Amino acid sequence: MTGETELRSIVEVHIAPLGFEFDRIKAPVLEYDADILYLLADDEAAEASYHDRLVEDLSDHGITVHTREIDFGDMYDVLGEITTIVDDYRDDIVRVNVSSGPKLADIGAALACMATDASGYYVHPKSRAHPVDETPRTEGMAMAEQLPSYPLETPSTDQVRILNYIDGADTAAYTPKKSDLIEFAEREPLEFMTKSDPANEKAKFALLNNRIVEPLLEVGYIEVESVGRTKQVSLTETGENALRAFRHKL
Repeated sequence: MTGETELRSIVEVHIAPLGFEFDRIKAPVLEYDADILYLLADDEAAEASYHDRLVEDLSDHGITVHTREIDFGDMYDVLGEITTIVDDYRDDIVRVNVSSGPKLADIGAALACMATDASGYYVHPKSRAHPVDETPRTEGMAMAEQLPSYPLETPSTDQVRILNYIDGADTAAYTPKKSDLIEFAEREPLEFMTKSDPANEKAKFALLNNRIVEPLLEVGYIEVESVGRTKQVSLTETGENALRAFRHKL
């Protein structure tokens, strides 16, 4: 079928940080009859002997397995990777395992669910075993508990694009001004500027402050410094992390 009547299949996608687990990853993927699994592996950690078998077992069940390397020690790296994958499958069913990785990675996974439409689940194991380099940390699955949804307020697409512009324009020799942000918003163009169609420069600055600058200041993503008659805008460390976390909106 073609054109507006064309139908597409809905796929079920699972995302799981790859910690020292086997059943805790495999069992819910099979339980939910997933089509695709994204394993997030720590780019610094050594691979456990049973990880290859995990991929082989799931592949034998017809599940497509992808592996992405990230930094488990950086919660924003985990958050950014998961939100990007979720955005790639925005019209499908996406579930995130928030119990299969180390604590910081699992926190990032839970936050990603709050920032997107993905559903998170926590796997209760039947038993726990050691040492983890020879056997998985846990064994079996007693149940996979669906987590409640707690929406997390995230920056708008326009706000993320402004953060990205500031990040690229801010150098040792130059810091962007509010007027630069207005020029960028008109050149792209950004929705907040085109929808309102401000009548003059004063209205443009008021709109920029209301829709972009003040909300980003309130959450600590930017700093505004008065230099002479101009207002220079730069990212805070929190803003840099937010840009990494929500880069899928660019």
